[in-house]
Amino acid sequence: MIFRQLFDSVSGTYSYVLASRHGGEALILDPVLEKVDRYCQLLRELDLKLVKAVDTHLHADHVTGLGELRDRTHCMTVMGDQTKADVVAMRVADGDKVTIEGLSLDVMYTPGHTDDSYSYLMGDRVFTGDTLLIRGTGRTDFQNGSSRAQYDSIFNRLLKLPDETMVFPAHDYKGDTVSTIGEEKRYNPRLQVRSVDEYIELMANLKLPNPKMMDVAVPANMRVGLHQEELEKEGRALTASEAIRVLGRPDILLVDLRETNERMKHGMLEGALHTPYPSVEESLKPGGMLREVAAATGRRIVFFCAFGERSAMAVAAAKEAGLANTAHIAGGIDAWKKAGGPVVH
Repeated sequence: MIFRQLFDSVSGTYSYVLASRHGGEALILDPVLEKVDRYCQLLRELDLKLVKAVDTHLHADHVTGLGELRDRTHCMTVMGDQTKADVVAMRVADGDKVTIEGLSLDVMYTPGHTDDSYSYLMGDRVFTGDTLLIRGTGRTDFQNGSSRAQYDSIFNRLLKLPDETMVFPAHDYKGDTVSTIGEEKRYNPRLQVRSVDEYIELMANLKLPNPKMMDVAVPANMRVGLHQEELEKEGRALTASEAIRVLGRPDILLVDLRETNERMKHGMLEGALHTPYPSVEESLKPGGMLREVAAATGRRIVFFCAFGERSAMAVAAAKEAGLANTAHIAGGIDAWKKAGGPVVH
């Protein structure tokens, strides 16, 4: 397995690049905007294809690299269901899995630092974001933070993991790089409390200054979505209502870019072809399935996904591949359902 821990000294942020092998699919956790060149260089050096960029929560101390990585690598952006970010390609909830070729991360909702804080468990290690730090815990005094919720996330979720589970946080300010659940139980001063009330009192008396970047980072991180207006101007976007009207028409081929678990959870569209987003570029090349189907039938390909981000990128990829007769459903299945469109489970 390829595992790289990268550090941004300005914000004290750790980012993690994961892949199962050289030349394979990769995932990055908590990327920092200023370090995107470094990530892209590493991806090239290891011959990796970035498929997913994940933020554990909406950060207040740095601007996320999610949008820039998506624009440069056409990867999917991933955050939790509760995020205030305008658009991400994929939203996850407690109990879901985030997968790439050869690797799977279990999604754990661990609110408290913020109300959209998640941790990701992968075998012998857990990426705790800012929920559990090395010999510390994330502050709970802004972004709908809650000491009570954090106590529950830590004591009733994270500390229930095996003691030998390695802890990789999103931040560290003292130079520590990794810990274990067992170590934190024994030596983390904030975890030596006897009750939730004692923890709430401890957190209430930290009196920390706001992060220096907070006023810049939070608004910027809420606007990471891919701008889809261009496709609309070019006539290559259907509103959900327009898409509902053309459902079942013989000249339209609907292509679902979501992953199997998203389809099972949120429903499918009748007659849609399933081509998960990471395989789209291959499918649009000469000899690829989508290209062959479009050529053989003359049907217009209409891509859709969860919120319109993957489908917008697929339309751009199709145009690059020389397939002009494509469009996407703006806002994805989310907009489709809101417009009363039928789904099949």
